[in-house]
This record gives sequence, C-alpha cells and structure tokens, in this order.
Amino acid sequence: MTTTAEIRYRQFPLRRFITDITDGPFGSALTSSHYADEGARVIRLGNVGSAVFKDMNAAYISLDYFKELRRHEVLPGDLIIAGLGDGNHPVGRACVAPGHLGPAIVKADCFRVRLDEKRLTHRYAAWALSSSFVSDQVSSLTRGSTRARINLEVVRDIQLPIPSMEEQRRVASFLDAETAHIDRLAEMRKAQIELLDLRLTQLVDGVVAGDRDALNEIGGGCEQNTWQDGKVSRFCEVIPGYAFPSSGFLTEGGGVRLLRGINIAPGRIVWGDVEYWDLNSAPVPHRFALREGDLVVGMDRPWVAGGARIASIRQCDLPALLLQRVACLRPKSPNINTKFIYWVLRSTQFRLAVESEMTGVSVPHLSGDQIGGFRFKFPELQAQENLATALEAQAAKTEELKTAISEQVALLAERRQALITAAVTGHFDVTTAGRSSAI
Repeated sequence: MTTTAEIRYRQFPLRRFITDITDGPFGSALTSSHYADEGARVIRLGNVGSAVFKDMNAAYISLDYFKELRRHEVLPGDLIIAGLGDGNHPVGRACVAPGHLGPAIVKADCFRVRLDEKRLTHRYAAWALSSSFVSDQVSSLTRGSTRARINLEVVRDIQLPIPSMEEQRRVASFLDAETAHIDRLAEMRKAQIELLDLRLTQLVDGVVAGDRDALNEIGGGCEQNTWQDGKVSRFCEVIPGYAFPSSGFLTEGGGVRLLRGINIAPGRIVWGDVEYWDLNSAPVPHRFALREGDLVVGMDRPWVAGGARIASIRQCDLPALLLQRVACLRPKSPNINTKFIYWVLRSTQFRLAVESEMTGVSVPHLSGDQIGGFRFKFPELQAQENLATALEAQAAKTEELKTAISEQVALLAERRQALITAAVTGHFDVTTAGRSSAI
C-alpha cells in the first residue's frame, strides 16, 4: 500500500476540477420496464472497468424517455465513476466514455463527471481513480455492509495525486499502452482455459459415443462395435429427494446434513451453506440416506458455467440426507460402474437429449424421468472402469493446468494494478520506461 508520505505528486480533492457532476436516476425513474431494444445507451456498473469501458450487456431506453432524463446524459470523453463495489470490483474505479456509444445516460450508482481539462484530464483521472492508492482511500470512506457504496459528496472529496498537465498526458499514454499489452496477455491465458475445457468436453463426448480416435487417445482399448445399448434406469435407481419441510431445518448442527442443490457443484460437493435435519424427532425413509459412491444431480439449473452439477458422494460427505430438487443415482445392476455413468451424464449427448424438454421458465428443471430415460452405449464392466479412471486422470490434469494458468492471470492483474499505482503516484518514470521493464 502506498502511503501519503510516498506520493511524489501534490494531492488535491477532485471537487477543485469538477465543472459538472451527476448521478444516475434512482428508484422508479429507471427500472427494467423502461428498457428498450434500441435507443439511448444506459451505462451500468458492469460497464465501468479499471480505466477501461467494458462494452458488454448493452441496455437501452427509448429516445423519447432519454429526453426526460437528459440531466444524466453522458457525452464521449466524460469520466464515469462507479459508486458501488465489491472485492473484485473496487468502488470508485473509473473509465472514460468512448465515442461510439451515441446518446447515453448513467444508471444509479454510477456518476458522470466533467472536469476542467485545462488542469486535469479525464483520461489521467480515470487511471488515478483506478489505482490502489485511491481505491484504498475511497474504501475507508465507504458505507454499506455487504457492498461498498459512495455518494456524490464522497466523490467530490476524493484526493488525487495531480502532476503537471504534460506529465498527466505522459502517464495516461504510457498506461494506455502497457495495460493494453497486459490485458492481451490475460485474455490469451483465459482463452487457453476455455480451450482446455473444450478439449476435455470433446474427449468425454468421444468416449461416451465410443469414438475410435477418442478411445485410442485415452487408452480405452475397446472397440465401439462391442458396446451394448441401454437406459440409465436399467442400471440405476433414480431417486428424487425427499420433501423435507423447511420449518424443521436446523442451521447449527444437532442433526444430519441435508444435501441441497446449492451444495452440488460440477464434480464436487460443497458444504459451505448447510442445513440439518433431526432424524430422532422426525425420521425419514432409509433410502433418502445417502451412501458412498452415490451419484447426485442438481435438478434445478443442472448446468452452470463450470459444467454439469453432478458429483459423487464421498465418505467425508456422510452422513447426509437427500433433499428434494436433487436426484440420486444408485446402481441396481452389477454390470454398470457409476463412475462411468458420471461421465455419461457429463456428456454433451445427455444435455442435448434432455435440454429441449426441461421444465421451468426462469429456473430450468431436470426430472428424474429424463435422467432415467436417457439411452447410452456402454462397454463391458472392466472397460467402463478403465475409461472412467482415464477420464478422471485427464480431468485432474486439465484442472491442474487451469489452476496454473489462473495463477498467471492473477499475477498479471496484480502487475497491472501495481503499474497503475506506481505511475500515478510518481514512483515510475514513464519517460524512460520501456515495455520490457514494465511487464
């Protein structure tokens, strides 16, 4: 953290340079009912990056309504400051409005600021506001129990390190170039993570389909023409969870953990948010007591960004009870390996087979009948075990690579932030810095 004594530029409150400032319309003045397919752009918190405008998730209001909200207008080159933040998106971060937006306004919790650019440029101010020096300062002035929030007065009082106009332009140009280079590297690393996920998906799909190339790659050692055909319900009992009344939930132990949909992540059980049930006072049928090796499926929103919400129950997850909106697959045939079934249900084939028939408007829901009715091909038992083991090893290797790349992305983000802070506080001589020394 940079202390006040280490700042090499004089500091001044932002209010000394503001010529105009406004926040976004609050409450009923701007709700989702006002949004339109086209018209004037609504700049929201998600668009305000660290000195970068994130042109994503575009929202609009009609041009007629834009005229009524004209005092919130954003012009190209205006400074936009985020009035709300969290651990990943600091409050007070800022960016400059790009020139391609057309008519635009700021939404609530965003501030549009115009500065006297003869003394403080919008571009330098965006970099200074996005530095760790300023974000640490702003965080001490925020209010809000879960998400930090600032108001107009706090914005006006933010202290910025202000060098000469010539130095402001040099710093901004330097950071524009160097952070763009860092951002490109970070995007390349993120693309590598996506490619690793795609490659694993393709391999799983190939194995489940009995594709010769996929089987040879993974060392399956079995030909597809020896595989048989069957439904999931032929081999596994599909058990939807029990409808435990929420009035009987316990939040501080004293009972058995309830496995809820929220506890099922792709490939693992997460017990961060736990409810309990007292079996002594309210017993339930024995089949809802989970066993080691059971497969469990989150039936509400079964696919998330990380993949299918399917996991295997481990010994450390027990004892636990199966709650409604979660399905358990328990083998009833000696000819099936549940670890192989796990990969079958993770396949694109399964998703495509059931997705068009899923119920639920806002929350897609998978039924037990859909799971049990899925048809798939399977080899003999030993080959199932071999294939499941090989896929587990490939998935572990993929996760290891993804973790290493994610650490690189995190280091790039740290380097980017350190570079911004050093430049705007005068601890980095941007006039002599070369790219090799910056990255």
